[in-house]
Amino acid sequence: MRAFLQKAGLPIPLPVQCLFLVDTGASVTCIDPSIIEKLKIKPSGSTSILTPSTEGNGHNCYQYDIGLFIMTPTGPLHLSDPLPIVETSFVGQSIQGLLGRDVLQRACMFYNGPSGGYTLAF
Repeated sequence: MRAFLQKAGLPIPLPVQCLFLVDTGASVTCIDPSIIEKLKIKPSGSTSILTPSTEGNGHNCYQYDIGLFIMTPTGPLHLSDPLPIVETSFVGQSIQGLLGRDVLQRACMFYNGPSGGYTLAF
């Protein structure tokens, strides 16, 4: 994506650090509009999503092509070149997004219930 933006003479957005919840129930990765504002990017399309609060009715959301990295003690781990990520609000929550199965399908996840921790290996 970086090469495409450079070739088109478009600015490359600066990275924005976000707090995501790992959500095995989410089929797609979602991000709060406040993060989209910081990235200063335009939607690549829109999609309809279902959530428990939409009671079986689709909710139309903007979609953005975003590259993801996970910060590790040894530096950033590149997860994806542009991935279609859905914009949805997380106002009032302590997170800025959900890491969905579209990303988690690339990893091996171990959940340790007694300790309340998990491990992701890519």
